[in-house]
Amino acid sequence: MEVADGFPAVVPVRDSKVLHGPALYFDAVSWAAFIGELKAG
Repeated sequence: MEVADGFPAVVPVRDSKVLHGPALYFDAVSWAAFIGELKAG
């Protein structure tokens, strides 16, 4: 999984094994909440 930096409102995520494949775009606030939950266990 690859997450791109530099986008203020969205977080693009794609499969790093499929370089020309599609990307999913998540709202930055939702992504931050998701990562926070992962870190909390």
